[in-house]
Amino acid sequence: MAASEAWTRWRYRWIPDKLVGEILSKSWIDTLIPGVILAAVLAFFSLKLPGFLSGSNLGDIAQIYGEYLIIIVGITFVMMAGGIDLTVGSTFAFCNLAALLLINSMEMNLALGIPLIMLIGGAIGLINGLLIGYLGMRAFLTTLVMLIIVRAVVDQGLLDYGQTISRGFNASTAWEFMGVGTVFGVPSSLVVAAAIALVGHVVLTRMRFGWHVMAVGGSRRSAYNAGIRVKRTVCLTYMISGLMTGLAATFYAARLTSAGTDVGKGLEVTMLTAAVLGGISLGGGRGSVIKAMLGAVIVLLVQNSLIRMGLTSGTSSLVLGLILLAAVAIDVRWVKNRHKILARAYVSPTYFRLPPLPETAAGSGSPYALNDRLRGVAAIGLGELDGPEDVIFDRDDNLYCGSRHGDIIRFFAPDHRRSEIFAHIGGHPLGLAFDPQGNLLTCVGGMGLYRVSPSGEVTKLSDETNRSLLSIVDDSRLRLADDLDIAPDGRVFFSEATIRYEMYDWMVDALEGRGNGRIICYDPRTGQSRTVLPNLQLPNGICVEPGGQSLLFAETWGCRITRWHFDGPHKGRREVVIDNLPGYPDNINRASDGTFWCALCGMRSPVFDLALRMPDFRRRMVQKVGRDDWLYPNMNTGCVIKFDAAGTILDVLWDLGGEAHPMITSIREHKGHLYLGGIYNNRVGRYHIPGADPAWTSNASYWGDRS
Repeated sequence: MAASEAWTRWRYRWIPDKLVGEILSKSWIDTLIPGVILAAVLAFFSLKLPGFLSGSNLGDIAQIYGEYLIIIVGITFVMMAGGIDLTVGSTFAFCNLAALLLINSMEMNLALGIPLIMLIGGAIGLINGLLIGYLGMRAFLTTLVMLIIVRAVVDQGLLDYGQTISRGFNASTAWEFMGVGTVFGVPSSLVVAAAIALVGHVVLTRMRFGWHVMAVGGSRRSAYNAGIRVKRTVCLTYMISGLMTGLAATFYAARLTSAGTDVGKGLEVTMLTAAVLGGISLGGGRGSVIKAMLGAVIVLLVQNSLIRMGLTSGTSSLVLGLILLAAVAIDVRWVKNRHKILARAYVSPTYFRLPPLPETAAGSGSPYALNDRLRGVAAIGLGELDGPEDVIFDRDDNLYCGSRHGDIIRFFAPDHRRSEIFAHIGGHPLGLAFDPQGNLLTCVGGMGLYRVSPSGEVTKLSDETNRSLLSIVDDSRLRLADDLDIAPDGRVFFSEATIRYEMYDWMVDALEGRGNGRIICYDPRTGQSRTVLPNLQLPNGICVEPGGQSLLFAETWGCRITRWHFDGPHKGRREVVIDNLPGYPDNINRASDGTFWCALCGMRSPVFDLALRMPDFRRRMVQKVGRDDWLYPNMNTGCVIKFDAAGTILDVLWDLGGEAHPMITSIREHKGHLYLGGIYNNRVGRYHIPGADPAWTSNASYWGDRS
């Protein structure tokens, strides 16, 4: 190995490049920007202002922050739905005026007064919602006009009721508690605001209405086509904003018990700045309550600090305007370029060197020598199927296979010409296995491990496993469960091809050349799944050996087959059975003579083998070349091998023309014939095996002959 190649090998082993892409792919990366800004603000003003982090200063800020936070939760709903609310300042002033008049002067009971003030704010929000949601008026212009109208009402109200308000005094302890009370040292407004923020977060992330809000913000047309009541959803977001503004104004009235023409002025700019700075997208559909909370903290700290530094209100407005401008610029550029950046950084090739490519030329004497024995094999379900990745038989000789449309198809014995949809699952069924009770277990791409009863009833067994302690990617969710087998005690061992890519992107995993896959054990006694073998190169082909204490598995990109002992005296041991295949192994199944069949879903090429040793080349390819022109493994030649427990190749079947099965992903021997599946095929192949036992079935091999 050349010195440069040795350096490349060690460099990619010890420097985890993939962490950059994984961090950028996380939804919380948007929170990192306001988090960094907040840290910078704290650091700057701590140095500039003595006592900035003192308890008294933070206590004053906390009181105001509670009111800001209540408002920002409502604004978040509006902006997440793709709207904007410029009326919050005038609504805040109007509700403050109403609270002072009704509660402070007329001494209305708080149990009645607070909901009434909130309803006043909600009524203004309802008008906005009706005009924008149902009449389709522009949000910016509508709320701007409402701002002017409501502010005019406030000014007139101050003229009419100013003296009454100034003479008012509510001596109730509850009203005083709203203004200056604390709970364990935390201002009452902040306690209420935290509870509201928690509820808002739960609604947006865990409840149907929140999902509707995000869907509407993402694409109103798509949301409408999906059956979401877009107009009602938009209207409700403005009502929520009005209700929250009314509640915040009530706390403000209790704290200051005064009204003036400047109350609420500029509040709309402050809240908009806080929302955008916190990562709430102006286009809607992206953001969270937590991000908005961060933005509100930053804006309040800046405002408070500028006042303490003795700057005029005009300077404060100028600074907020500049911050808003910068936040909008960052938001627009980030939304536009995030996926480009992620596409360039997420695919993270590493160094991997395969052994020299075995000889396959016809007449070479190699055990893999080319032939054309699969040409012209019989076809089952020709034109009726789409992606039968695996095939299997029940005790009545009916054939089952998956479909890209989310179905398991059953072909009836004896001729397998008549078929029906046995079960509809939704995802693409991949690996298949029958348990002793006749239940069909299947790995479903993107969904997990499922069981289908003999009557066709579908049950989810597992869609998650234990999360790795040091993993940035949430690898508890099953992205691509692909093949399985069942041990004698009922444990199900199944492979997950990759934890980094989804079903539609599994080929990209080949460009990385790293161990992104794993084998998982599902225990029906506990109903739990746990990873037993991590860091595998697209594991596949799970096959429990007849002894019931070990299994064989294929690593597709590693071009090898390995034995792992899960029970017995050698428990935990791994042994490489075949270390250098000419192609990419997929499913493995038992043969009637005690050996094993394995499908090769594609064949190696010298070019791609060389590229695996050049991670920098593959990285540049991903970053600079269009996705359709990336260098992928060759998946256009079908091949099946037969081998024994020691790894000796006993037979090989090729389809050189690629007409019958251009990509073979599975094989299943049944009563003297070999049945071929392919994830990109439109049929199941049927090949007669010379000299095979015409009575042997895999079902009987696993669970005994119960006929």
